[in-house]
Amino acid sequence: MARLILQTPGEICTNTELGEHELLAPGDDAGLQAVASWLKGQPAAEAYTEAIRNSIDYVLDGGRTGRFDLMSSEVHPGERASVGAKLEYEILRIFELPKTKPLDTLIAGVPVDIKATVGDNWAIPTEAHCQLCICTQIQLKKSRHRSWLVRAHRSWLYRGKGNKDQKRGLAVQARDHWSIPLYDWTDLPVNPLRYLTEDQVAQVLAKKPGQVKRMLKMFHFLEGHIIPRNVFLTVGAGMQDPMRRARQLRDHAAEEGLTVLCGTWVESRDQAAARGIALRPGEWIALRDDAGGCTRAPHP
Repeated sequence: MARLILQTPGEICTNTELGEHELLAPGDDAGLQAVASWLKGQPAAEAYTEAIRNSIDYVLDGGRTGRFDLMSSEVHPGERASVGAKLEYEILRIFELPKTKPLDTLIAGVPVDIKATVGDNWAIPTEAHCQLCICTQIQLKKSRHRSWLVRAHRSWLYRGKGNKDQKRGLAVQARDHWSIPLYDWTDLPVNPLRYLTEDQVAQVLAKKPGQVKRMLKMFHFLEGHIIPRNVFLTVGAGMQDPMRRARQLRDHAAEEGLTVLCGTWVESRDQAAARGIALRPGEWIALRDDAGGCTRAPHP
């Protein structure tokens, strides 16, 4: 990227599409403040965590592919990049926002573009130049994310023609000084299968023996970890009704000294609560009969 000396608030932004206009600091930008106020009333960090988790699950498609790690060599870089495109629709759904043009949505009556990156910068399209953008950074290796609200003034974008679609990156100085952080670094859920060794993964994801035996091995390997529903779909990738197989293994687990609890059942939730474990619907855990607590591995 070319070296960029930024104009500062109070100077004039030259935008051939919108015409010249004054660069405003966040506190003086009425539209930005309206959107920020609306977002402040929302559980933004929690909503984005759920949306990113769903987007990653969608890209991995574990129920068909058996994949569980977005950083795996089995995942094409283009697939990783597509998490941002899916995230847009997840955010609209969770926040119950309309899909609009030319940007992605309206918040408090103000047009807003929803951008995300699994890298270090965002590709700001020409229609979003000088418009409000929610910019989310996802760090896959560190399993965390954060977001800012910023007006992506053309004067605050890197120079040049941008990529082949004429999209340009947001200058770091603009992000750091003339944006509003929506929330600080927030942990991303980790798929419990990522805690397994290569040998354990090979055993759990093998085509043989059957699903029940492989899931039972998984429970032994991940004893005390919260395991969400999506993991069972991944273990049973390409097979019929993996959740039915999961329900069938309780007696087998008991024979091997494991108590298997599922948050879908009231009885299991009560048993988990008695051990100090908050087990939500769709979540499973295997505990030794004398176990007292758990290791919560967040959702994948």
